[in-house]
Amino acid sequence: MEKQSVKIRNVAIIAHVDHGKTTLVDELLKAGGAYHANQNVAERAMDSMDLEREKGITIKSKNTAVHWGGHVINIVDTPGHADFGGEVERVMKMVDGVLLVVDAYEGPQAQTRFVLRKALAEGLCPVVVINKIDRDHAEPLAVKEKVLELFLDLDASDEQFEAAFMYGSARDGYFMDSPDGDKSGGVLPLLQTIIDEVPEPVVEEGGFRMLVSNIDWDNYVGRVAVGRVLSGEVKKGDKVFVHRRSGACDRATITKIFEYSGLGVSESSSGGAGNIVGISGFEDVDIGETLSADQEAEALPFVDIDPPTVQMEFSINDGPFAGQDGKNVTTRQIRDRLMRETKINVSLEVSDSDRAGVFNVKARGAMQIAVLVEQMRREDFEVLVSRPTVIYKTDEETGRKLEPFEKVFVEVPEDNVNGVMRSLTGRRAQVESMDSVRGGKEIVAVIPTRGLIGFETELMNITSGHGVMSHLFHEYAGHCGEIPTRMTGTLVAMETGVATPYSLDALEDRGKLFVEAGETVYQGQVVGENPRADDLPVNPTKEKHLTNHRSKGDGKGIQLSPAIKFSLERAIEYIAPDELVEATPTNLRMRKRILCNSERKRMGRSSKKAAAV
Repeated sequence: MEKQSVKIRNVAIIAHVDHGKTTLVDELLKAGGAYHANQNVAERAMDSMDLEREKGITIKSKNTAVHWGGHVINIVDTPGHADFGGEVERVMKMVDGVLLVVDAYEGPQAQTRFVLRKALAEGLCPVVVINKIDRDHAEPLAVKEKVLELFLDLDASDEQFEAAFMYGSARDGYFMDSPDGDKSGGVLPLLQTIIDEVPEPVVEEGGFRMLVSNIDWDNYVGRVAVGRVLSGEVKKGDKVFVHRRSGACDRATITKIFEYSGLGVSESSSGGAGNIVGISGFEDVDIGETLSADQEAEALPFVDIDPPTVQMEFSINDGPFAGQDGKNVTTRQIRDRLMRETKINVSLEVSDSDRAGVFNVKARGAMQIAVLVEQMRREDFEVLVSRPTVIYKTDEETGRKLEPFEKVFVEVPEDNVNGVMRSLTGRRAQVESMDSVRGGKEIVAVIPTRGLIGFETELMNITSGHGVMSHLFHEYAGHCGEIPTRMTGTLVAMETGVATPYSLDALEDRGKLFVEAGETVYQGQVVGENPRADDLPVNPTKEKHLTNHRSKGDGKGIQLSPAIKFSLERAIEYIAPDELVEATPTNLRMRKRILCNSERKRMGRSSKKAAAV
């Protein structure tokens, strides 16, 4: 293998949620001349999806390039949320180094550990960026020590342990080699450090070969395979072979080659070794497959992806209002959309269930699936989704039932420690440590993945929004017993119609309401919460009867409390196993699986008899 000199650097940016890596990419793009003078550019330009901007997180890995100092620095921006870890893992084969961005106040977090472990295992060279040193109570040197401790914990090599450290503020656009250095250089010292510390890509001898690490889409040419060219060169019109992970081999003709620069994509006549490019000309190509000029070439190894741990059911909307809101409502349309998602999301698995029109979707976490549902809503789909359930395994030696566990890190104010501990204990968590941090406590615990479902919302309620939680997959271990999913029952509509103030006013004494006056509801829809554990049939559409003594105008002064409105993620966590969330382009409704009240009662009696027998 011969190493040729190429003025290319391939780096991924990895960090915990909200530690500033996407803002850092913006600053690097500015320094590389991606923006024209006085150009008005939105913050976090790499977060191009509407959902990314709304949630303030990165969901999809994206790549760009900065041209500076005669070099091309290819940058891959990766998600920081544990549910999207598959996006991080699959780009590790494209890069030779990582920028590890760590908050100068919070220090390395759970997701930092997860993505760094993957990078170090691939032998990548880290450059550590201690960001937000301008924050109140920031401790950049103390954070450096914590990062070095993390390197030791993750078995970093001697070369990786000697990583370069940079200090600065992505928001204010400066980085230095010490916390009290000169700010006048802006981000240029960081660019120079990347060039100096990250090795050149190793260029192998031989013809064209490339591992597909990402899939893009172009409206004119369709699927675009994105990856780093390992050897040789590819040109428009070349014949190449697609080596499938299944062992099959297909032939294709290259129609276009794309290079990434700044905020855009440009066509190129060729793609050379060491560079990250996009290639089109395939009817079908998937992440993890190998492209080569030689039919006899061996498929390249792909990074191992951690397995999914939760699953949910997707099905067609069979409610009384089905088809009134969305355009894509058939089983075939939903199935095609889900299968299309698996082509670009390697950590997602979709399979047909034993029931017609129902599909099992497996993923890393509930949020990952909720993002998919939200995307489908915006594409005019109507779909029913179930509460997440964990994926169990069986120990082959003992036959014991195994379930996934996560390591959870929770930071809470001192006053809320007891409440959070009670919640964790009720969710079968085993607390490993509790240390004092920044006026509160950091609790580290191992918790069944089942126990994490809905915990984040409960944490926010207990701490009035001041609790911070992060988690990562720990292991599969023995089933730890039942965990209560919800302590309350629901108010379930008995009739279909328009909710009236008169009826809702009476129902407020029964519990909390999820619907407002004037909303259309249907039989079997969950319209409120019953403080007791049972479900209570109610009629929110009831009109006031008029008599000689009561006129239609009576009751106009009714003042109802604001209805509780659920986000998609919250609704999915809230529902019980016998309930579903109906997601349409403009509505989110919670409902019973069986809409008819009398049929639900009959099924309930049958279940009790079967259990007694």
